Amino acid sequence: DRGSVVSKSAIKVDDFLDQWLASQKGRLKASTHHSYVITSKRIRTGLGHAQLQALTPLQVESFYADLLDHGRADGTGLSPKTVRNTHTVLRKALSDAERLGLVQRNAAAAARGPAVERPEFTVWSSDDLRQFFATAESNRLYAAYVLLATTGMRRGEVIGVRWKDIDLDSGQLAIVQTLTDVNGRLTMSTPKTTRSRRVIYIDDTTVAVLRQHRKRQREDQLAAGPDWAVTGDLAFTDEFGLPIRPEWFSKEFGRLVAASGVPRIRLHDVRHTYATLALKAGVHAKVVSERLGHSSIAITLDLYSHVTPGMARGAADLVASEIFGD
Repeated sequence: DRGSVVSKSAIKVDDFLDQWLASQKGRLKASTHHSYVITSKRIRTGLGHAQLQALTPLQVESFYADLLDHGRADGTGLSPKTVRNTHTVLRKALSDAERLGLVQRNAAAAARGPAVERPEFTVWSSDDLRQFFATAESNRLYAAYVLLATTGMRRGEVIGVRWKDIDLDSGQLAIVQTLTDVNGRLTMSTPKTTRSRRVIYIDDTTVAVLRQHRKRQREDQLAAGPDWAVTGDLAFTDEFGLPIRPEWFSKEFGRLVAASGVPRIRLHDVRHTYATLALKAGVHAKVVSERLGHSSIAITLDLYSHVTPGMARGAADLVASEIFGD
């Protein structure tokens, strides 16, 4: 009567995932599809033997609990965030199964994934940044680290930027591609989200650093001669013109951090540092959100909620000064 009859099928979750992953390959970025393949291995281990149509929310939640207790190869538990990501992929897969009429309901949508607390991240002060730059100035990727700190760009966006994307005369940079490592293979893809594809302004100091870097890169190209690799005009390469591998970029950053004596942070925390310093300096959250490439200002405000109380106090004092005078 409801039109919700589903033909009986004995297909297992394992077999369905094979079909589903194959159908997603042309719809997803290579990096996203690879992450789905990795995540599906966990799902197969715990639920692959179950019949797709017989899967229940309780069975799914028991699977999550098992991952939290001893989901790693060594028998220890996975982090709530990793299990939450597994829940997201399973829910998406079963949503497609429901849409295709393979199951009557999405068991993962009815199940509850683990709660994930927002992780604490460490940021540098402006003094820390200057101390780091003093150490990194002689490094061939110094300009890349400056660009990270003054724009809040993501790692893949920085090492994927081309000279034709940068207008040094007008101080503008277009973020149109990102460089990622997919199962050991370097891949160029579009930015993370639609809003991530953006044009941002860069300051005069960063422009000067980039000009100097471009001069050095041209000297490297002349020295390499015919050994210089053709890499699609990438702004940041090794001494032979080859792309910078993301993991190596992060490790090199860690080495420079240790040498400079500043608090140890992750490369991605430079992005958080930029946002925190910008908001504390009074840059409007909407502008910060657009420069970071967030899909909405709500994400920016939520992620940097620890900064906003100071902004609110500053706003109160500023308006009061307009009313009552300095």
